[in-house]
Amino acid sequence: MIKTSVLVVGAGPVGLALAMELSYRGIDSIIVDQGDGTVRYSKMGLVSIRSMEFCRRWGIAERVRQCGFPDDYPLNQVFCTSLNGHLISKLDYPGVRDEPTSGLSPEKKQRCPQLWFDPILAKAVSEQNTVSMRYHCLLESFVQDGEGVSATVRDLASDETFTIRAAYMVACDGAGSGVRKSLGIQLEGDHALSYSVGIYLRAPGLAAYHRMGPAERYMLVGEEGTWGHLTVVDARDIWRLTVIGSQDKVESEHFDADAWVRRCFGRDDIPFHVDAVLPWRRSRLVANAYSKGRVFLAGDACHVMAPNGGYGMNTGLGDAVDIGWKLQAVLNGWAAPALLDSYELERRPVAWRNVDAAASNFSLLTPKLSFAGIETSGAAGDETRRNLSYDLSERTRQEWEPHGINLGYRYEGSPIVMPDGTPEPADDPSRYIPTARPGHRAPHVELSDGRSTIDLFGPGFVLLSFGSAELAEPIMAAARTAGLPLNLHCLAEPAAAAAYERALVLVRPDGHVAWRADAAPADPLAMLGQVTASGPPRDRAPM
Repeated sequence: MIKTSVLVVGAGPVGLALAMELSYRGIDSIIVDQGDGTVRYSKMGLVSIRSMEFCRRWGIAERVRQCGFPDDYPLNQVFCTSLNGHLISKLDYPGVRDEPTSGLSPEKKQRCPQLWFDPILAKAVSEQNTVSMRYHCLLESFVQDGEGVSATVRDLASDETFTIRAAYMVACDGAGSGVRKSLGIQLEGDHALSYSVGIYLRAPGLAAYHRMGPAERYMLVGEEGTWGHLTVVDARDIWRLTVIGSQDKVESEHFDADAWVRRCFGRDDIPFHVDAVLPWRRSRLVANAYSKGRVFLAGDACHVMAPNGGYGMNTGLGDAVDIGWKLQAVLNGWAAPALLDSYELERRPVAWRNVDAAASNFSLLTPKLSFAGIETSGAAGDETRRNLSYDLSERTRQEWEPHGINLGYRYEGSPIVMPDGTPEPADDPSRYIPTARPGHRAPHVELSDGRSTIDLFGPGFVLLSFGSAELAEPIMAAARTAGLPLNLHCLAEPAAAAAYERALVLVRPDGHVAWRADAAPADPLAMLGQVTASGPPRDRAPM
């Protein structure tokens, strides 16, 4: 029998991220995956600004930035009838190198296709002495008791089985999660918003064969509406064409991928090779529970969303960070096991928020206007294209400008967040207004030494004091009594003080604000017990 603290099932980006987060926190884990770690087709391509902050924490942000995607490649969004057809509209976005600094984060989003991102994570995980990676290993069954989980795993290379005994297990095994099904947990929502097929292709030197210019995505529009989109993968030869339609259309045995590629190109003489044709369903689904006993779900195992906006993998990384610090706290004994109950209470509302936003993005791609004649030349076609230009581009900006989605999520109503009486701000998918209100991501402020406030948050809790150390001492003393890891940072930084708005701000290990006030609470030990689920239930009025 092999023993570990956490068994991670699935070595996709979320499973690898969880192993990195646990290792960062000094928690050992084993990852099992029936595959060999090879990413054959890139289903994701965008690492969000918040996910880049996580990569920064794990020490791999520079590796992601240097992944190989040209940093000067424009990330434009083009709406056209084909690459050699009519231009309808265009939203200009610079490459990552030239993207203006937002001031919202020390990081920028990064275009990094999964065929590069997963290996970057896998290499980083392989460098951790607290993680054992086991490819070609299939989870066959598991049982759990009050002390842990016993998993039976088959080594597909030797056909031998072995047992892993873990204190906890986290399933990151995708939308078809076998673990979720074994637990009897159901997905709720819309199983089929639409039917699509992904055509993964190579077209060397494609840019020389069309006049639409470089872009991250080409939205393809015909008389039936938006029928597909061509997405850049490596900015050179590899592309993904998504065709949208009915189930009969995209899952037909007569589906002609080459014909759809030629329609996309608008020419028959452009060389290309189709590597794979993979039908899939665009869904809006969230699990009705995120755990059962000592087994937890993360990533697509507990939420399945339309790819519009690129929220799926990035939401999964948020899951990994949330469950990661809570597992650390419980395993190291400075929080009660009840802390783990807050994982679902915090992350499930975020999942619903994000699946709804992705579904909304998809719906906006086909406005309820006439597409008649849109592919024809002449005055009538020009008028149709003019009429659709605004709705296709301006109304879809929330998909291309998702600062609100990526940075503005909050844990409203969480039992381990202490409200301060301030009203909840609007949750706008595109617009993010930094706030240190409890439950929200602690805002980025560049400090005088060049660091970001984000860099102050780490394996334990952090108390920011914008006054003296004496002001913070009652809370620090309570932390020592409780055995809670708590670092104090006294900041004489006017910009940070303005952003955080209170003299004392308690930040959780995941970088979210747990509590703030201008003075220590009357019972600091009770406050720390509340934010770690280690004390008796208390009234959640501001302390």
